[in-house]
Amino acid sequence: MSVESGNAAVSVQNVSKSFGDARVLTEVSHDFRAGQIHGIVGNNGSGKTVLMKCICGFLPPGEGCILVRGRQVGRDMDFPPDTGVIIETPGFLPNLSGIKNLELLASLQRRVGREGIRQAIERVGLDPDMKKPVGKYSLGMRQRLGIAQAIMENPSLLILDEPFNGLDKHGAAHMRTLIKELRVQGKTILLASHNQVDIDELCDTVCEMDAGVLTVVK
Repeated sequence: MSVESGNAAVSVQNVSKSFGDARVLTEVSHDFRAGQIHGIVGNNGSGKTVLMKCICGFLPPGEGCILVRGRQVGRDMDFPPDTGVIIETPGFLPNLSGIKNLELLASLQRRVGREGIRQAIERVGLDPDMKKPVGKYSLGMRQRLGIAQAIMENPSLLILDEPFNGLDKHGAAHMRTLIKELRVQGKTILLASHNQVDIDELCDTVCEMDAGVLTVVK
């Protein structure tokens, strides 16, 4: 197994992935340095979400390996510890309130208490005392709750796939401010966004995915 490259929080090494005859990642190699925001841009079907799922351990790479803090995903661990994730539409129990959903998720790891959960909900601009079930949330509210879920345990690595989906202009501005605050706290953030404004304003580095091939842009 390769060793961690420098101070990379995430090291992707010659990763390829296929679904049947369709090749979705082709020999992707890149080191994502700790303490920075790394943008990953690309059209739908470009491979960026599959790459993020491989980094999280949700999908195994067909070839190559992925190291998170020097440990190999899928061999040394199934899911990288101390990592917060939002990929695609967040899944919640529709009949429960937002805070009840997060309390259930938090009970799996027991790393955050009720007060920490309330603070995470407030940080994304939601009311932790709101009784409305998540099934009646707007798309933007569900997205905010998904981000609260990702940050509530104060992880050092965040993997955010299109975190601004469904947010209005005010909501997107709020989230950009939050993500900047998380960087100041020393978090490493992998961010996929279709919006060039988000990428330009937030990201220290930018990679582009196109037909499964990763190219460094910035």
